[in-house]
This record gives sequence, structure tokens and C-alpha cells, in this order.
Amino acid sequence: MGTVVAVIILVLIVVLVVAAVVRSVRIIPQARAGIVERFGRYNRTLHAGLNIVIPFIEYLRPLMDLREQVVSFPPQPVITRDNLTVNIDTVIYFQVTDPKAATYEIASYEAGVEQLVVTTLRNVVGGMDLDHTLTSRDKINAELRKELDDATGKWGLRVSRVELKAIEPPPSVQEAMQKQMRADREKRAVILQSEGAKQSAILNAEGEKQAAVLRARGEAEATVVRAEADATAQAKRAQGEAQAISTVFRAIHDGNPDQSLLAYRYLQTLPQIAQGDANKVWIVPSEIGRALDGIGNYFSAGASASAAAVEPPASSPPAEVEADPASAIRGLRDLLGLGPLPPLPAAGARDANGNGIAGRGTVPQLPPVGNDDP
Repeated sequence: MGTVVAVIILVLIVVLVVAAVVRSVRIIPQARAGIVERFGRYNRTLHAGLNIVIPFIEYLRPLMDLREQVVSFPPQPVITRDNLTVNIDTVIYFQVTDPKAATYEIASYEAGVEQLVVTTLRNVVGGMDLDHTLTSRDKINAELRKELDDATGKWGLRVSRVELKAIEPPPSVQEAMQKQMRADREKRAVILQSEGAKQSAILNAEGEKQAAVLRARGEAEATVVRAEADATAQAKRAQGEAQAISTVFRAIHDGNPDQSLLAYRYLQTLPQIAQGDANKVWIVPSEIGRALDGIGNYFSAGASASAAAVEPPASSPPAEVEADPASAIRGLRDLLGLGPLPPLPAAGARDANGNGIAGRGTVPQLPPVGNDDP
């Protein structure tokens, strides 16, 4: 019996020793820290690695995470200076730098940080209007970080960053903001269209101005060129007419025509003068009698007296004949007794007595005379 009791006691002692050894050896992971309490009081802080704790005397509190932590808080209603309630979501980045202070200075540092963020946020945003709040996120973040860092320093915490994740105005304000934004965009669109139309009108005016200037220059140059061409043409035409007149003049003088030849050509030209449907009245010049007189003297010696009788004085006015010009010429020939107009003898011809008939020169080839040169 005594042996059995001794074995049981030995087994109990071995179990207690093993349990004591297991409880005395503690391994702390990296970026963790442990608070050791001896008889309920803070004794020391255990860091990463192998650590020995006296069992049944020292107590190891739950390990604390020394890494930077990210905590997102639910939306908090905040009233702005213009009495508008907005919901703001915040994100806090903080890190435990002193495990002892984080354990004994505050019961729950996460809850403390959350409440501190809410109060500080309301204090900062309460001094701004809605437009300033929406456009001043960097300023709000900097003020929140400064206030939280100062307040959480004694808690063994370090706040690295504070970010506003979302700022949500009331639905009515959002609708008004959308309308305002739409109106601003439409306004900018109208302004841009007006500026585009203005620039287009300016460019069109400049183009029309340049086109008008170039057109005017072109017309001026064309006018100058046409004037020079007309002047050159007139000069050439005048030179041609002068040469033609000189040629005719030389031909007449070289042919040495007499009075009868000139009268013959004159009578040949009279029908051409009278041509044309628009000729209603034909004016017979007073020199016609003199021409007929010359021809009568040449072709008939007996008709000279009659030709002299009908010769009008030089100062008598021209007679108007309301008949056909060709009939007037035939009447004049019949009146003088000349009959049909015979052809002019050739140059060098002689009569029966051997005297020269038209020995005063050859017949010159005169240019035809039109209705415009009587």
C-alpha cells in the first residue's frame, strides 16, 4: 500500500515539474511584446525571442502587436459651419511604441482613438463651410494628425496618418451640387462655343480681307495689262493704217492718174456708197456734175456742151434724191447722153489717128471704199 502511494506522489511531482517547465519557457514572435506581472504588479516587458517566466509567481499578459495598424471607423455625422450635416469616414494609421503605457494608461486604446477622432473631427470641420470642407482634405488630415499625435503620446501610441475616406453631404445638397455642376459645365460649354464662333468670325473676316486685297491687286494689274495691250494694239493699228495710206498715196502718185480716171473711179464707188437697207435718202454731192463732165469730155466731144449746161455752180447746195442711188446714176448718164458706162481703155491704147487715149498713166488699184468712208 505504501508503495502505491509513493508512486502516485512521484508521478504528481513529475507532472508538476513538467508543467512548471512548460509555463516558465515563453517564445515571443517578432513584432510582438509581452507584459509580465509579478504578484499583480508590472515587472518587465518581454521582447521577441526566448524568455523565462517564473511559474505561479509571474503572469504574462496577452501579447501586443507592435506593427502599424490600420483602423477604419464607421461614418460619423458632423455639422459644418453653414449648418449642414455631413457623414465622414476616417481611416487611422497608428503604431504601439510603448506596450506598458498602452496597457496601463488606457483600458482600450482603439476605442480611445476612435472617440478622439470623432471629437477632433467635429471640432475641425465645425469651423468650415461645406465647400471648404470638400476642398480642404489635406488641411483636415494635418490638423487631425497633430491633435491625435499629441493626445495619444501618453498612451504609448504614434499616429502616423489620418485620412478622410469619404465626405457625404445630404441627398438634397448632393442634388443641388449636381445641378450647379451641370450649370457650370453648360456655361463653360457656351463660353467655349462663343469663343470658337468669335475666332471663326475673325478668321473668316481676315480671309475675306486678304481675298479682297488680292482680288483688287489682281484687277488693278489686269487693268494695267489690258490698257498696255490696248495702247499697243492702237499703236499697231495706227501704224498699219498709216502704212496703208502711204501705200495708196504712193500707188496713186506712181500711176499718175488724170481727171477722167478719177471721175471713172468715183462713179464706180457711188453704188457702194448707196448700199444698205437703212439708206432712205441719198445725198448727191455737187462735184458729181464735174466728174460727169470729165467723163463726157473724154468719151464724147459732142456731150461737152450739155455737160457744161447741167453743171451746177460750186456754191449750190447738194440736192436730195428720194430714189434708188443706182437709178439716180443711170438717170444722170441718160441726161448727159453718155449711155452705159464703158470700160476704161487700157494704158498705152491709141485711137485711129495714132494718138494716145489714156496715155496719162495706168489705173491704180485703189482699196475698196465701204459705207463708212464715202
